[in-house]
Amino acid sequence: MPRPYPSEFRARAIALVRSGKQVKQTAYELGISAGCLHGWLKQDLIDRGEVPGRTSVESVELRAAHRKIRELETELAIVRQAGKFLGPDRPHPKGSTR
Repeated sequence: MPRPYPSEFRARAIALVRSGKQVKQTAYELGISAGCLHGWLKQDLIDRGEVPGRTSVESVELRAAHRKIRELETELAIVRQAGKFLGPDRPHPKGSTR
């Protein structure tokens, strides 16, 4: 996966296009593809609330939530495996003999 461009670079590219420069020309001068710049412009419109879609902040939060869910599912699988390993004769958690 290619390294993402710095947010300042993206903001500057978007500002150039919003000031009236053509997308293709701006992309060429900055050394990026026009499709990449179009994507940044679209995301900027979403972040500004001008078009519907998932904002950048929501995307970051969603990725973090998915990561946490994956971690918790892994931990749960480990606990379940340990439960199978101990079997029905496992000791009671509080040490009761009932």
